[in-house]
Amino acid sequence: MRVAIIHDYLNQYGGAERVLESFCELFPDAPIYTLFYDEEKTLGRFKGKKIVTSFLDHKFVINNHRPFIPLMPLAASLMKVDSDFDVVLSSSAGFGKGIRVGKNAVHISYCHTPLRYAWEYYKYFNWPTYLKILSAPAFWYLRKWDKWVGRKPQKLIANSKYIAEKIKNYYKREAQVIYPPVDTEKFGFKPKVKKGDYFLAVGRLIHYKKFDLIVQAFNKLNLPLLVIGNGPELENLKQLARSSKIEFLTSITDEQLIILYNGAQAFIFPQVEDFGLVAAEAQACGTPVIALNQGGGREIVEDGRTGILFNNQNTDDLIMAIKRFQIIQFDQKPVRESALRFSKNKFKKAILKAVYETRDAR
Repeated sequence: MRVAIIHDYLNQYGGAERVLESFCELFPDAPIYTLFYDEEKTLGRFKGKKIVTSFLDHKFVINNHRPFIPLMPLAASLMKVDSDFDVVLSSSAGFGKGIRVGKNAVHISYCHTPLRYAWEYYKYFNWPTYLKILSAPAFWYLRKWDKWVGRKPQKLIANSKYIAEKIKNYYKREAQVIYPPVDTEKFGFKPKVKKGDYFLAVGRLIHYKKFDLIVQAFNKLNLPLLVIGNGPELENLKQLARSSKIEFLTSITDEQLIILYNGAQAFIFPQVEDFGLVAAEAQACGTPVIALNQGGGREIVEDGRTGILFNNQNTDDLIMAIKRFQIIQFDQKPVRESALRFSKNKFKKAILKAVYETRDAR
């Protein structure tokens, strides 16, 4: 079976790229088609792979990709996967599934989310009102385009029930749910690591992930907080931090992260996320998660058993959730067992089954 892989773009290393790594492990000879690629920004994880890119593959675009979003549908449509592949497996949050596929190939798309810039742009672009009005026609076009390409793959797979519901609403299609892979062998208990007194937050420091709520809450609580990540909100968050107990780390290894997961009192997850691999990784290390009761967080956390859920995305509700957490004794074993639902082994088996069934059904 000849397989090609599609990924939107490769200028960062996050949850979607961990999914792509698993695809590459399943199909090590498969080339990757993507709009642009930076080996350094992806931590060398795809070094040695055959990678086919678009006309947007330039350093300036890689470092400043958001202004080029209106060009990405064009870039995707001008790319075409070679015609000698039997199966094309795309990992997409929007643009990748618009890359053209040969008529004899089966296209299976693992959808992290419908194109968020099109359907929910008001959440992701912190712009003045006049800019949102001026840009409205561009976002209308992106919605039309995303709906069109969302109907092209023979099969859609969603990374959560939350995203499956969005696919149903936006594309009018059903999607199978296969949760993203957590390396539960790598992310696990470290018996020699003692629990510290700090709380932990991890991720790309961008507006919609609501790290500002975490910082504001810990300013008031005056509890130790460690924020791990980098992004355009870093300096704003540092200025927002008033407590001397709030610390920022911009880059660490997976091995260091595992130790910090193990040592944390709890993992803080206040965003509406498609799924939330970092929260699942924390659980795999036996650390409970304090999460917003929306999006992927609702599917990862069982309230009162593997963490705490809070209903409103504001500082006061987060503070109340942290205080509730402090009066409950959490057992690490069920927290860890809950994360085993998302093991990489289960993910790979489910993906292979979906690939073969879809191919054979054609």
